[in-house]
Amino acid sequence: MPKAWECPKWNVTPNSGASSAQRVVSVQPGPLVRTEGSHVTIWCNVTGYKEGVEQDFEWSMYLHTAPDREIRIVSTAQPNYAYAVYSQRVNTREIYVERLSGDSALLHITKLQAKDQGVFECYTPNTDGQYLGTYSARTNLTVIPDTLTVMSSAQSLSKVEGDILQLSCEVTRQTSQHTHLAVGWYLRSPDDPSAQPRDLVTLSRDFVLRPGGPYRQRLTSGDLRLDKTSTTTYRLTIYKLQPTDQGQFYCEASEWIQDPDRSWYAMTRKQSEKTSVKVQPTDRDFSIQVTTDRRAYTAGEPLELRCTIDAQNVAERYFSVSWVFSSSSIAVVGPSAVPVLGANYIEREAAGLLTIRKDSPSVHLLKLQRLLPEDAGKYICRVTEREKTPTGEFIDRSKRSRNVQITVTPQSSNISVSLSSNSSEVMEGEHILLTCSVYSTLGPLSILWQWIDKDGSGPAVDVVAVDRDGTVRPGPTYRERHSYGEVHAERIRSDTFTLALHNAFPSDDGQYLCSATEWLQSGSTPDWTWQQIGEKAATKTIMVKSVESSFFVSASSRTPSVTFGDSFDLQCIVKSRHNPSVPASVTWRFQAAEGDGEFRDVVTFTRDGTLQWGEQLLGLGTRTSVDRTRSNTNFRLSVTQAGRKEAGTYQCAAVLYRRNYDGTWKTIANRTSNLLGISVLQPEKDERTRSDSLAMRKKRTNVRGCRGAVCVRGAH
Repeated sequence: MPKAWECPKWNVTPNSGASSAQRVVSVQPGPLVRTEGSHVTIWCNVTGYKEGVEQDFEWSMYLHTAPDREIRIVSTAQPNYAYAVYSQRVNTREIYVERLSGDSALLHITKLQAKDQGVFECYTPNTDGQYLGTYSARTNLTVIPDTLTVMSSAQSLSKVEGDILQLSCEVTRQTSQHTHLAVGWYLRSPDDPSAQPRDLVTLSRDFVLRPGGPYRQRLTSGDLRLDKTSTTTYRLTIYKLQPTDQGQFYCEASEWIQDPDRSWYAMTRKQSEKTSVKVQPTDRDFSIQVTTDRRAYTAGEPLELRCTIDAQNVAERYFSVSWVFSSSSIAVVGPSAVPVLGANYIEREAAGLLTIRKDSPSVHLLKLQRLLPEDAGKYICRVTEREKTPTGEFIDRSKRSRNVQITVTPQSSNISVSLSSNSSEVMEGEHILLTCSVYSTLGPLSILWQWIDKDGSGPAVDVVAVDRDGTVRPGPTYRERHSYGEVHAERIRSDTFTLALHNAFPSDDGQYLCSATEWLQSGSTPDWTWQQIGEKAATKTIMVKSVESSFFVSASSRTPSVTFGDSFDLQCIVKSRHNPSVPASVTWRFQAAEGDGEFRDVVTFTRDGTLQWGEQLLGLGTRTSVDRTRSNTNFRLSVTQAGRKEAGTYQCAAVLYRRNYDGTWKTIANRTSNLLGISVLQPEKDERTRSDSLAMRKKRTNVRGCRGAVCVRGAH
């Protein structure tokens, strides 16, 4: 009997159970593309048959290479319906028909083979006694290789609650058809392997991320992620692992194709190897301990307290730490490690006297740089943990440490002072440099420099004071000298101070006193007060030697008597150490033997080193030169071709000056040398004739190079 019969179609709509309707057989529209090895189903429905009669279904297929040759597969009515090529597969139920209802069935091919590619036909035998309508329908089935691969390395991992878990899965396919992939991660419970795996998160075929029900909140909060890190790699990340996350993780991928009826079909589905993960629960409890090196301190010493949090996985938990002193908040340090200071400690921290620091996730530090007596009392570390519940709410749990009792003994100063100088004896005009060193200091220092006369009978005179902040304040007596920079005080280091007096006066001779006072800050902000805790002093005697006391002048000559036309030298020796601040001027004076008996200046070496000629000029034809040594102690007057006008008395006069701090000059001493008498003798007649002739020749020569018969040599 033919399987397909076409009769004239009635103009009625087919309806199951209506005797006047035409039979219509419909099959799943093709072409259907399926992968080799997969489980394939093809549905077949029949309508328009006589009501109350169960329909049978017979399946056959036609190869593309032999489109007219029928190959029978399976029938609901005939047990031995299959041809030999399919009989074994039908007998083993690799291929079978599933009835969905009296007029609907599914063809199952549980393991599709490449040779199954072709045209499949569903035929329904006639049950109505007459042939009306269609009795079969066909669909095309295409079989393609299964190229889907899913790989994830099998591992055994041990984690602690709160850790991070990351697993990667490689998914590839080589399908030429237009297909979509869906990739998901699943967790199978270790306690019940037969239970359904938990769906963690899936990237669907339409690229939508879908979490499993219990994991929706964790995906929203960012604690669960599925990232496609490359064209083939899908990475699962779980932050803050929980004990319930323990089990076997695996990746599953499915390849989907859209059928002609616009429905999507999973052609193949594969799983990766499983990774076993154990999650060790953490103890949510924690304890606190405050430690310090000792509990008894002296004011001015540093105090260091450490608060240690003993808990599992501290770095992943949210702790805030509060430091409390005698019920007053010192500071609060949140998870961000930024301290919020109490009102009474803001200025102390700004001054660098308070340190609040998070040394590690579990160790917090409190350090007071200089203890005050008021810092004695009880110190407490209070720790609060903020924990997020699975419902998204926050709960706080707080604990406090035991009291740590700190005692602070008021500070007693133990400083010592030493005073040194550049020299214990200086000359007038030199500088005095004193260095005051203070030892065993605890707090800042202030210094007072004073002068006392040598025998200590007079009152102490304030020279200059250096406050604890380094401010310099000159005393009334030394204020003017200080303004000219002649008195200078400086703090070299926190414990070393200097006093310099430039251009020393004889009145600076005496005892110098360095008084050091040690201070300690006490009280609390904003009412800080400074308390003097100790004072020590040291003295140094400085002798300032007056230049006047060692200042004298002498004159000498090796030739008190010379012959007419000869030369003679006069030496003026000035005994005084050369000092630019205390210079001297030297003048050669002359009293002529045949004159009016008065001394007149011949030449002067001024205090600034210039040469100044006086009103007295020696005789015509006489050559005069002057020079001085570099040390300004020897001034020489040389006279050549002496005549009767050079005969007389010579004297050297010196004036000692000193420069005041205001730039003015003051005469402090006058000295005159002994008198030198020079006699010029007439030569014998013959000698006088020769001398006169020689003198005339020299006169004609020398007058060309000298003016007024006076010449000056350079100093040597």
